[in-house]
Amino acid sequence: MPRILLVEDDEIMRITIQDALKRRQWEVDAVVNGKKALQKIAHINYHLVISDIRMPELGGLDLLKHLKEPENYTDVIMMTAYGSVDDAIDCLKKGASDYILKPFDMDDLIIRVNRIFEMQSVKARCASFEDCCRQSRHKIIGDSEAMSRVHQRIQQAGPTDSSVLITGESGTGKELAARALHLAGRRAKKPYIRVNCAAIPEGLIESELFGHEKGAFTGARNRRRGRFEMADGGTLLLDEIGDMPMPLQVKLLRILQEGEFERVGGTRTIKVDVRLLCSTAKDLEKEARAGRFRRDLLYRISVIPLTMPPLRQRVEDIPLLVNFFLREFSAKRGEHLSLSAEAMQALLDYDFPGNVRELKNIIERASVLAPNPIISRQDLPSDLNPYIAAGHGKEEAVNLSNALAKTEKKCVLAALAMTKGNRTKAAALLGISRKNLWEKMKLHHIEL
Repeated sequence: MPRILLVEDDEIMRITIQDALKRRQWEVDAVVNGKKALQKIAHINYHLVISDIRMPELGGLDLLKHLKEPENYTDVIMMTAYGSVDDAIDCLKKGASDYILKPFDMDDLIIRVNRIFEMQSVKARCASFEDCCRQSRHKIIGDSEAMSRVHQRIQQAGPTDSSVLITGESGTGKELAARALHLAGRRAKKPYIRVNCAAIPEGLIESELFGHEKGAFTGARNRRRGRFEMADGGTLLLDEIGDMPMPLQVKLLRILQEGEFERVGGTRTIKVDVRLLCSTAKDLEKEARAGRFRRDLLYRISVIPLTMPPLRQRVEDIPLLVNFFLREFSAKRGEHLSLSAEAMQALLDYDFPGNVRELKNIIERASVLAPNPIISRQDLPSDLNPYIAAGHGKEEAVNLSNALAKTEKKCVLAALAMTKGNRTKAAALLGISRKNLWEKMKLHHIEL
């Protein structure tokens, strides 16, 4: 919720403006002069300050000078009953966001305040724009039974503000799931900020998350906002939270409980409204038993669990993913790329320890190195042996019935992928009737 500090020495005017602002569901504190305003600002983070220019102790221009120092970023609206064009220009030159002459219509002030909050929201979203552009804006691909459960959980959890813990092996699409959760909720138009806890050195991650005050440590020349402040009103994803240092886990727990924190080296309490999403490839329950992760924090972040299945558990999605990546790399190469039946079969037989990320890398490599638009089995990496399905036990490997069923299913999937779902052409490619194809699709739970 936006927080406003009103600085006005006239009691009737102060009460009138404060009541009007509070009716808009904003948090409003009111003081009588600039000196008391500085005392408030030292302990509370305000989104906007509305101040009279002339006051007995520390006037509005002196307050403006303090608020527009490099380490401050609070917006300021100046009010005066002795205004002129020169005064307005002077205030704007010194960093005021707006200027209003007394007496003014209260609706006019409300419009100006709303405009400033809208601009702050735009700036916050722009701060995360570069980070968001690195991620795919496409929906999560896959209509297998395992992925259907994922889609259903996202539809259920997305519109809520509950914390979600996304687990799964590396390369399964945890970040895509987090973005889908953000876009499915009421915060979709608010900032979406990501932090990779494993990629930031332990000594810097606290400053990265919570920000720091000027002079908090060597090199801290200015005040800096952390990711929690940047995500205020929106969503924050803590990627690889299992690598977060134990001392920071305590501070994170406090934010989840109270919705407030202090910057590094600061005493000012900052309130934020952030939806927290977390992801990890680690078993946090195992980490908690080993004493490397706080169990109380685990309970807080895993209100709603979401598990991303590995690619080997949703083999039927491989043709869909392959076609999606082929379209992407066809555009980059400037010609239509496709996969031969033998190459598709090799992918269906492979275990993919690197999951979807590995599949994408394989298709990208083949799209660059393949001499022809049709990617053959020979254009794929040599370790994709179609006769060895890693991860299967010896008993399963020698079970002829299971082996034939899996091979049949993979052949049907490959034919459907090659014909883009055309059942008549797929049946002809397989050398069976269309009715026989329908029966095999029903037997193996294949849906288009």
